[in-house]
Amino acid sequence: MTLRPFHLAFPVNDLDAARSFYGGTLGCAEGRSSAQWIDFNFYGHQIVTHLVEGAREDTAKNPVDGHGVPVPHFGVVLTMEAWTDLAAKLRAAGTQFVIEPTVRFKGKPGEQATMFFRDPSGNALEMKAFADDAALFAS
Repeated sequence: MTLRPFHLAFPVNDLDAARSFYGGTLGCAEGRSSAQWIDFNFYGHQIVTHLVEGAREDTAKNPVDGHGVPVPHFGVVLTMEAWTDLAAKLRAAGTQFVIEPTVRFKGKPGEQATMFFRDPSGNALEMKAFADDAALFAS
C-alpha cells in the first residue's frame, strides 16, 4: 500500500506565531495562505492553521508509559536521525516540552523515541521514531 498524505486543519489564535513556529522552528514550507489560514508542508502532509478567535489550549491527558500524554495531539513518525536532529533543534530554540525527548516502551514491542510539545496556540504535537519501522503497529 502506498501511503497518501493526510490533511489536518486546526485552530490557532495567532497566524504570525503559527508561521514562525511551523515555518521557522519546524522548517515546514508554506503553501497557500490568506488572512484567515496558512497551509504548511508538514513532512509531506498538508496541515492548515486556521485563525480562530478564542482558540485555547487543550488540557486533557491520558497516562501512557508513566507520562501524561496530551489529548488531542498530532505529529509524524520520523526516521531516528531526523527525530534526533529535530529534538536538538527544538532544544536550541528554547522549546518547552510537555514530555521531554525520551524512549518509551524500552525493550517491549513498539519501543519508540517520542517527544511532546505545544505550538504557540497550545496545540499538542508528538514527534516519534522507531529504530525499526516494522514496530509501528506492534502489539
